[in-house]
Amino acid sequence: MSAVPVPVHVSKPKPFVLYTAGTPNGRKVSVFLEELRAVYGEKVDYDVEKIDIARNVQKEPWFIKLNPNGRIPVLVDRAREDFVVFETAAILLYLQQHYDPDRKLGFDPVSQPNDYSEMLQWMLWAHGGVGPMQGQANHFNRAAPVDIPYAKKRYILETKRLYGVMEIRLTDRDYLAGPGRGVYSAADINVFPWIRVHQFAGIESLDEWPSLQMWFGRIEAREAVQNGLAIP
Repeated sequence: MSAVPVPVHVSKPKPFVLYTAGTPNGRKVSVFLEELRAVYGEKVDYDVEKIDIARNVQKEPWFIKLNPNGRIPVLVDRAREDFVVFETAAILLYLQQHYDPDRKLGFDPVSQPNDYSEMLQWMLWAHGGVGPMQGQANHFNRAAPVDIPYAKKRYILETKRLYGVMEIRLTDRDYLAGPGRGVYSAADINVFPWIRVHQFAGIESLDEWPSLQMWFGRIEAREAVQNGLAIP
């Protein structure tokens, strides 16, 4: 008597692959994905490929095919014919457009045009300001081969100025964009991981910016945020 064949269960591929590392930019996307997973479950599940940026894996030819700029993170959307998205703000907006139908992490550009514009404004502000300036502060305080006091002072002061801009916005508000006191959205997630590493840039405390400090604590306390910060 022949043996009865045992059925083989092949697991269904997860919808996304996230190529990332444990940097502020990488964690923007993992936090956003974890927030989406908390709402929509397996529809936005993802595999993680950790990229060793210390070994410049992101400069290897196979990665350059995904992102010609040679930077993490990169998101591959298996559910949409392996569509590739790079640049963190672009990834968050892509996910919000295609995978947040209930607008839990953003706003509808048609029915909420002003709120949507506010979200874009604060995302692009952070993308062009906080990230680059604080990144330079990190470099000149931590990695520069020579000590350049002018550069260290310049970028720390500019980072502090940008924190002051957030302080102005967050006075009497809970979040950066949206009506009333604001609504938690991609605008907040897009800048939170940079504020989280303020000490690495040479800013010891957020005490100088009490509204920003409360905003930070509010976001850090979210379970999905903690899950996202643990990746990779």
